[in-house]
Amino acid sequence: MIDREHELPLTRQSEILNLSRSSLYYKSVPMNARDLEIMQVIDEIHLKYPFMGSRSIRDELQGRGYEIGRDHVRTLMKKMGIEAIYRKPRLTKPHPGHKVYPYLLRGLEITRANQVWAVDITYLPMARGFCYLVAIMDWASRRVLAWRLSNTLDVAFCTEALEEAIVKYGVPEVFNSDQGSQFTSDAFTGILNSHGIRISMDGRGRWMDNIMIERLWKSVKYEDVYLKAYESIPAVREGLKTYFEFYNSRRRHQSLDRRTPDTVYWSTLPQKEEAI
Repeated sequence: MIDREHELPLTRQSEILNLSRSSLYYKSVPMNARDLEIMQVIDEIHLKYPFMGSRSIRDELQGRGYEIGRDHVRTLMKKMGIEAIYRKPRLTKPHPGHKVYPYLLRGLEITRANQVWAVDITYLPMARGFCYLVAIMDWASRRVLAWRLSNTLDVAFCTEALEEAIVKYGVPEVFNSDQGSQFTSDAFTGILNSHGIRISMDGRGRWMDNIMIERLWKSVKYEDVYLKAYESIPAVREGLKTYFEFYNSRRRHQSLDRRTPDTVYWSTLPQKEEAI
């Protein structure tokens, strides 16, 4: 994050974090309560009907009593990073100057811990605002290895989560993400390359490539965030800490033969890779 008290010039900090200089002087304008309410409803509609575009979501909102036009719906969806499923729902957008890596998971049988990790970002509604969540997941076990919250879509909270996962759990053979600017940035891919991790990126519009972590978002929201209506980012952070402990150690998955992510992760992790 930008530190205005640091001896390093702000322009140099922005270069390192892959942020535009204009963002240094931007002052956010609070969104009104009605838009925040509508954004939460849009999020719920999108999770239930991910194929719906702005026109269909407008109709659904109007059916629920909200007087709103398609342009306004489209604006809010853009703010949230939501698109219909035929165009991958994502918060991350490609950066034209960043290298895009090939997709490496096609035909790959993923059966053990630390074989493939995946990452994604999602929008989280709060009682008075919203924030963004990034999570890094072990593909074979569905275990959440690290996560971070932020009120902006910068690269810093993504690199922090990645570095924590590596420190705690070692390195995967392959790391999969979408082509968003956070994940194609030099700051993010530099960490992966420095550890000899093979980088895999989804093809544009291929929402199924990262389906495991997309399912995680549905669980997080329906089982925790929507029920709690958190008041602030610190409250979200405390709540998700409890939820992810439950998710990893107690929540059984049908796709894992009714086992928990913890059980699968530790039982399939090669002995030499176990964290100290």
